[in-house]
Amino acid sequence: MAETISVDCCIAGGGPAGMMLGYLLARAGVEVLVLEKHADFLRDFRGDTIHPSTLEVMHDLGLLEEFLRLPHQEVYELSAQVGQLRVTIADFRHLPTHCRFIALMPQWDFLNFLAEHAARYPKFNLMMEAEVTGLVQEPGGVRGVRANTPKGTVEVRADLVVGADGRNSIVREKAGLKVKEFGAPMDVLWFRLSRSPDDPVATMGRFDTGRIFITINRGEYWQCGYVIPKGRFEEMRRQGFKAFREEIMRLAPYARDRVAELRSWDDVKLLTVRVDRLLEWFRPGLLCIGDAAHAMSPVGGVGINLAIQDAVAAGNVLFNPLREGQVTIDHLRQIQRRRELPTRVTQWLQVTVQRRIISRVLGGTRAVKPPLAVRLLATFPFLRRIPARIVGFGIRPEHVSPEIVHLGSGSQGQPRNDREK
Repeated sequence: MAETISVDCCIAGGGPAGMMLGYLLARAGVEVLVLEKHADFLRDFRGDTIHPSTLEVMHDLGLLEEFLRLPHQEVYELSAQVGQLRVTIADFRHLPTHCRFIALMPQWDFLNFLAEHAARYPKFNLMMEAEVTGLVQEPGGVRGVRANTPKGTVEVRADLVVGADGRNSIVREKAGLKVKEFGAPMDVLWFRLSRSPDDPVATMGRFDTGRIFITINRGEYWQCGYVIPKGRFEEMRRQGFKAFREEIMRLAPYARDRVAELRSWDDVKLLTVRVDRLLEWFRPGLLCIGDAAHAMSPVGGVGINLAIQDAVAAGNVLFNPLREGQVTIDHLRQIQRRRELPTRVTQWLQVTVQRRIISRVLGGTRAVKPPLAVRLLATFPFLRRIPARIVGFGIRPEHVSPEIVHLGSGSQGQPRNDREK
């Protein structure tokens, strides 16, 4: 017989959106349970960019100074080489934020940081190795979830279920929520190569004839992204791993002596790119946020930050209704209305870049000619503030409700035992 647990809010998925929302609700005194299907957060090649908008949220919460003590790299501008033209695309130094840079940090460090701080609140609960498999549905709406754990099946009853379980969301599938697909012309192969002191310093993308190669400076190593036409991975596998390594040597000649670090396809992670959006993000008793509501393209690396913004907006709207046991469909609709415009605009920009730049580069046989927008950025440096604002700050940045901040510093925020004092 399944174990039954009752909480105010059950969150499926312990990624950035789920952990941030769980932290905010627990800080405000809401009994919350986050279900994460893995045993830990140690998964490579996930969204490792913490943008200024997210750093601003950490400032709102009074956690920024401690957060930035974690190992990270600070990126003040994004560069690209388009054909023979090398240009700075975005300059974050002029943003109206406390941190005018992107922090590069392994996502597991970010999630562990949130989990450790959330655990200081008595009403926060995190269950690892708990994979949501279905919804508990009654005539009035969703009333909970069922999850598999090493100890057996668990049924979690909740006033609200939040699907934050990513682009392959079980929650949205089981709820029958309709998805609008926008398509993507590419997939991305992620891998890492060690860095040498003589290597270039800048994080940048290279757009050349039929190829797009991204190198992110992670201090001791390069996080590399090789963009390929959609569905071409199996063809590459048939051509052999040696051909792949030779291609990387051509794209990153300074790392020729380290390409042997890539031993097999096991060292390469395929990201199947999708861009989609739910028509409705909610049902009675259920809300989807982050990639579960809108899968983003890797263009701009903004997916994690949109997920965080969703979580902050949801926390601001829901903490009082959840404390009072009075969440309505209007509360859920309010969250979608607030977050849908930034999602729509960002996806429109991403799809435009995919169609007008990425598709043409990947399908091209002649030397790449920099588009007009890129040439303008090279000529007029002040224009670089526009993409910096879009990438770094977003269309509608969210701030944590002062009431949540205040509640977290009061009696709700007392440590749960002497060991944590």
